Amino acid sequence: MGPHGWQWLLILAVILLLFGAAKLPALAKSVGQSARVFKGEMKAMKEDDKPAAPAPAPVVSEPTATSAADTGDTPRTSS
Repeated sequence: MGPHGWQWLLILAVILLLFGAAKLPALAKSVGQSARVFKGEMKAMKEDDKPAAPAPAPVVSEPTATSAADTGDTPRTSS
């Protein structure tokens, strides 16, 4: 269903008329650079979609309350 044979020649002739033969190399270079940037961005998006390895949970240590009895500051009385 796409363009065949002489249709490609007609499309090429129209492009030559619109842009001129002198500008075609610059146009091709620009299209190539754009395609390269697009490819790089697609690759970066795919890498972003991959699940990253889960980061280890930070260890949170709660300060322990020390009482006077634990430190030996006050003498214990036995009842």
